[in-house]
Amino acid sequence: MLQTLFVKDFAIVGEAEIAFAPGLTVVTGETGAGKSLMVDCLLLLAGQRADAGVVRHGSERAELIADFDLGDAPAASAWLREEEFDDDGTCQLRRVIRAEGTSRAWINGRPATLAQMQALGERLIEIHGQHEHQALLDKSSQLALLDAFGNHADLATPVATLAARWRDIDARMRALQGEHDHSERIALLAHQVEELDRHALEPAELEALNETHKRLANAGQLIQGTSALAELLDGDGEFSLLRLMHRAQSEIARLAQTDTGLASTGDLLDAAGVQLDEANAALLRYRDALDLDPDKLAETETQIAKLHELSRKHRVPTVELKPHAQALRDELETLQGAGAALEKLERERAAVERDYRAAAAKLSTARAATAKTLGANVSALMGELGMAGGRFEVQIEPAEKTSPDAQGVERVEFLVSANPGQPARALRKVASGGELSRISLAIEVAALGKDDASADAVATMVFDEVDTGIGGAVAEVVGQKLRRLGKHRQVLCVTHLPQVAAQGHHHLRVAKSTDGKATRTQIEALDDKSRRDEIARMLGGVEITRETLAHAKQMLGSASR
Repeated sequence: MLQTLFVKDFAIVGEAEIAFAPGLTVVTGETGAGKSLMVDCLLLLAGQRADAGVVRHGSERAELIADFDLGDAPAASAWLREEEFDDDGTCQLRRVIRAEGTSRAWINGRPATLAQMQALGERLIEIHGQHEHQALLDKSSQLALLDAFGNHADLATPVATLAARWRDIDARMRALQGEHDHSERIALLAHQVEELDRHALEPAELEALNETHKRLANAGQLIQGTSALAELLDGDGEFSLLRLMHRAQSEIARLAQTDTGLASTGDLLDAAGVQLDEANAALLRYRDALDLDPDKLAETETQIAKLHELSRKHRVPTVELKPHAQALRDELETLQGAGAALEKLERERAAVERDYRAAAAKLSTARAATAKTLGANVSALMGELGMAGGRFEVQIEPAEKTSPDAQGVERVEFLVSANPGQPARALRKVASGGELSRISLAIEVAALGKDDASADAVATMVFDEVDTGIGGAVAEVVGQKLRRLGKHRQVLCVTHLPQVAAQGHHHLRVAKSTDGKATRTQIEALDDKSRRDEIARMLGGVEITRETLAHAKQMLGSASR
């Protein structure tokens, strides 16, 4: 749901921040005041291309920010997670258009492309009134709305699942078949596997090889160092550690005869002497085991060099050469058994396709029945909305793809005839913006279904020009339908008719003022009294009488009842 819209230096708006609520919000104002500017802002935030003309005269840039609550927009939440734009259940769209014509966009504070803004916008807001920005004009959206209206999820899900399985099996078959003979690949894999089996090492073996190389490469230094250390511990010199220790042991033993309190100190020296003896013996064994072996060193260096060569060749770390060899072996075995594998996959694909065709046939039958119901419901609503004799049809035609498709074996096209005697044409080719908006409203209201649960996944809908060319009782019906829609979705409606405006749960007024030098637009949320006055202005024109005010009050009261 749209929560707030911030606009700065956009067209004739200096700065405005508008808060929105659930239900139907109507937007009214004098002709030319800029009622449709909010719609323009939302279109730009939904990824429409901008030009420098939208920047307020004398300003460097225009800035637009919209904040949405995602509690009723699961599709938008899922998209944000997939694209890594998610931010604790909220969503902010920001767009800056500079006077020189460039623009930038952000989603939740992160830079975004217009394509990403458009993809997210389609999941957040649906705008009726401008042909190129209506989801209802898109065939995929029409099919999704038909399925939602008919509660086809239980039938559509198996179709999509089986189509995905068919594509997976088909891709595996194409990978096995390839574009060329596999003999060269088999020969290469056989050579690579044999080479890796001969040289690749397990991680523990690789660590041991490196340790051996390190020891052999530094054998001379180790022999020299251990010999010097052995001389320090037990050399011929007067100050070797063991000789000094033995002297200390003798002296403490003599002193302990005089004072037995020194006996424990003597014990400590004895223990230290044992440790020194053991350390000396271990050091001598290590030194004697060392050997300057140039041949062994050259052998380990050759082995390590080969491992690094294989690492570069296969583009994997040396520690991963062994697992890589297994992966190549698996591919080799698969290719060598490709014939049998292809036959098995062919049988699997045929079985999945049979299941798919059966599931798709059930879905097609349900869609045909739902298409008739939706067509009849929308046609009836068109009569109520000032298009008496108009007709709405859902045309079902075979899909172009012959292979299993996730959406089923057919596509739909919404057709409409706005006047009696005229052939039904594609909804996207309807010329009148007002008629298109009212037809869209009829579809949305019909999609509410018998239990008033909307089939439309988009939480916020905007209607512009919905009341063009109508008035009187028809206008009141349009307002009632919008109000009903507002019970289940957030609805914004730009209107010039009091019959529609009176039906709003909330009311915004757009006013234009000028000081002779600059023109400004203000957007104001109206209280009950201001609403009555605005409805009266729309009813009575220049002079507002008591009768006009009473009529406005009556209209508001009737709508609330």
